[in-house]
Amino acid sequence: MTKYDYDLFTIGAGSGGVRASRLASTYGAKVGIAEEFRVGGTCVIRGCVPKKYLVYASEYGHSFEHAKGYGWSADNVSFDWSTLIANKDNEIDRLNGIYIRNLKNAGTEIFQSRATIKDAHTVHLEAEGRDVTAERILIATGGTPWIDESVPGHELGVTSNEVFHLENLPKHVVVAGGGYIAIEFACIFKGLGCDVCLVYRGEDVLRYFDADISVQVHNELQRQGIRVITQSVFEKIEKRDGEEKRVYLDNGTHIDTDLVFWAIGRKPATNGMGLENAGVELAKNGSIKVDDQSRSSVDSIFAVGDVTDRVNLTPVAIREGAAFAETFYNENPTETDYRFIPKAVFSQPPVGSVGYAEHEARKEFKNVDIYKTNFRSMKHILTGSEERVLMKLVVDGDTDRVLGCHIVGDEAAEMIQCVAIAVKAGLKKKDFDDTVALHPTIAEELVTMKEKFVPDV
Repeated sequence: MTKYDYDLFTIGAGSGGVRASRLASTYGAKVGIAEEFRVGGTCVIRGCVPKKYLVYASEYGHSFEHAKGYGWSADNVSFDWSTLIANKDNEIDRLNGIYIRNLKNAGTEIFQSRATIKDAHTVHLEAEGRDVTAERILIATGGTPWIDESVPGHELGVTSNEVFHLENLPKHVVVAGGGYIAIEFACIFKGLGCDVCLVYRGEDVLRYFDADISVQVHNELQRQGIRVITQSVFEKIEKRDGEEKRVYLDNGTHIDTDLVFWAIGRKPATNGMGLENAGVELAKNGSIKVDDQSRSSVDSIFAVGDVTDRVNLTPVAIREGAAFAETFYNENPTETDYRFIPKAVFSQPPVGSVGYAEHEARKEFKNVDIYKTNFRSMKHILTGSEERVLMKLVVDGDTDRVLGCHIVGDEAAEMIQCVAIAVKAGLKKKDFDDTVALHPTIAEELVTMKEKFVPDV
């Protein structure tokens, strides 16, 4: 029998790779894991976690102003970017240490090295200058920001990899993109006091969400004073005096700014990994094609997380990693359930969404009923803010099952996590209606929307 150095060798110590490796180790497998940057991956080191701290920081910019309506004096308020970044870095260091400790405690051997594939059972560790073999190889390298390199001067912009380490807070920011990252950072910079312009090629931002969410968020961005330019893209970027750049758009206009932020999407991190050496089949966008067990076209090579481009969310990568370990190291065949996964956009106000968008439901179900409301929350009656809340339920008109729920408003992400349980469980609109409202809250509207929405003809 052939003996390998490891039962499992994982490339990439992000959320999915760490979960799979830890579990496999606790189930008795000999596991090695390689990470070329820092253990924790995109989410912990340069994604969800540091971004949420910047979101929290930027919300104070609005809160101090809102506090005046409640009798608080919020004069002479100041913000120090370097303090925020230093405190954020300290927390990331702490989390990085926890991830390393948890892997070691589980018995996983960690290699601080870039790793590439030599064949179906062999991994080359560049920093070590040697090869290791494994019965199974798991690729969990995630994704990386995509930049339009056809734009002259594209290198003058930064991505989400660099934005957490800016030495100074810019005065003016131009954001390219209209998805999660673009919207969140437009709001972050605006809340911290920057002038912000968002440039997006489409008609409305967040185009993969329910159309009502897209329109609501677009309106809220403009209400905050964020300049939104749609149906336009960068033509070129030029460096001017000091830190200033000039961004030329294909609509014939230009914008002067001191920070250009690329947020036009991410791509699977498979480039230069040597996957062709083992015959691993890739999709056109570079993602690894896998089956329901996360197995690639090569029997001994598997992949989880964003590198597979299935559902690119941290909790999904964790579920995929856990399912892989359960299936192959705990004799418990497990598949990830991708139905009714809750999503959030930490814009201001935030978005929470689960299940079918209205247009998706109308394609799949014969009769669809819509319930929705759009209102100013009680909180903002005294603040004077014109911020509004949108809530929407998508219901199967034949079975009364709630197919989707979509919220834009304060604490939308917190609400949608709870609502997702009910939607995934298949509860009916009547179950929502029969639940007593909790007053006064924003969330009570979820159980008081009794009238079907009838669009104007």
